[in-house]
Amino acid sequence: MQDLTTGPITRHLLKTTSFMLVTMVFQTLYFLIDLYWVGRLGTEAVAAVGVAGNLSFLVLALSQMLGVGTTTVVSHAAGRKDHPQASLLFNQSQVLAMVTGAAFLVVGLALRSRYSAVMGADAVTARLADEYLLWFIPAMALQFALVAMGAALRATGNFKPGMVVSTATVIINMVLAPFLIFGWGTGRPMGVAGAAVSSLVAISIGIVWLTTYFIRKDAYLHFDFGVWSPRFDAWRRMLVIGFPTGFEFGMMAVYLAVVYAIARQFGAAAQAGFGIGQRIVQAGFMPVVAPVAGQNFGAGLADRVKATFKDASLMAAGVMALFALASHIAPRALVGIFTNDPAVIAVGEEYLRIVSWNYVASGLVFVASSMFQAMGNTLPSLISSAVRVVLIVFPALVLSRLPGFQLRTIWYLAVGAVLVHLALSMLLLSREFRRRLKFAAPQARAA
Repeated sequence: MQDLTTGPITRHLLKTTSFMLVTMVFQTLYFLIDLYWVGRLGTEAVAAVGVAGNLSFLVLALSQMLGVGTTTVVSHAAGRKDHPQASLLFNQSQVLAMVTGAAFLVVGLALRSRYSAVMGADAVTARLADEYLLWFIPAMALQFALVAMGAALRATGNFKPGMVVSTATVIINMVLAPFLIFGWGTGRPMGVAGAAVSSLVAISIGIVWLTTYFIRKDAYLHFDFGVWSPRFDAWRRMLVIGFPTGFEFGMMAVYLAVVYAIARQFGAAAQAGFGIGQRIVQAGFMPVVAPVAGQNFGAGLADRVKATFKDASLMAAGVMALFALASHIAPRALVGIFTNDPAVIAVGEEYLRIVSWNYVASGLVFVASSMFQAMGNTLPSLISSAVRVVLIVFPALVLSRLPGFQLRTIWYLAVGAVLVHLALSMLLLSREFRRRLKFAAPQARAA
């Protein structure tokens, strides 16, 4: 375990963020390279992966419900130096991960064909999405265990194992994907399904690898099968904290589903252009700072919690400003890496040029969301996110029925909604600071 309650906040943020940035860079490379190979299969293939990939936000919603809850409760226990409680909560998070992963696997496989038929712009897109999901749903089901283990490690300030495993699995995925997609060396091209199979293989290797960090008895967190019988009170603690965040990502999945549904009237090229643009935007997500703030919150160090927010906000704003500049100046070049279809490029270019205006605001929203997680109350984040989705989805559904409607209308709605989201998040965060950072002096608490 690494103690994040002492020493310079900026150094802790730079150190922990550097590990997460390495992971994010390789994860981004995976997204983009995977999209590059799929793009060689045609517009329908890109649209199919985009439609199928929308389910990843549903998995993100469910896994973040688990991951955020695990990070928060374990980091609080670690901050209090309560090792037995941290170990118990870690083991219970693994049981919960297996239960939710198995449930998602069964339901996902049962509904995949219906989902593909409803969301695909045409029969070819729907068929390819169905083929992709047959293998991608098991890969996503395994994500729950991976998220739970990684969240527990981050809660204790140990970012290196997650970085090493994530980086290695992404490299495996990137190398394996073209061999399976195009049948290099095997003569059996799998098409879009090959991209999903490579993800499944890589995630399976990652789970086995990450498990080795918890087998040693001298590890701060290790598997203790004696406490694996369900403790519903522990599950409730994690889920109460994680549910608002999970629901927040679930609303994002609803937003994406609405956009894909509206884009059906414009054809597979429109869905593909939005899918590429969305992947590029995902590449710019800043790492979160919940573990640093969470340990200091658990230790009752209010000034360090506030300092974490300040430093993280400056870092996020700077990085996102650079990303916004690149997306605004050269959106055609970014989209053109993955497709040569002029119609797809036109949609993706317009999307990036417009939504790049809200990148900095989005970065600050993510930092605020991490602070809510660190303090163990994610309801304010849910409220502000719900307002944002409502401001986009309902006007988009109404306007899409009017003559002359264009997709760019949704992008402009998104920019305005994010600015409202940011203002509301800052207001609610200020309120949470006043309410929840009233600790007794450390000396009194120790006594």
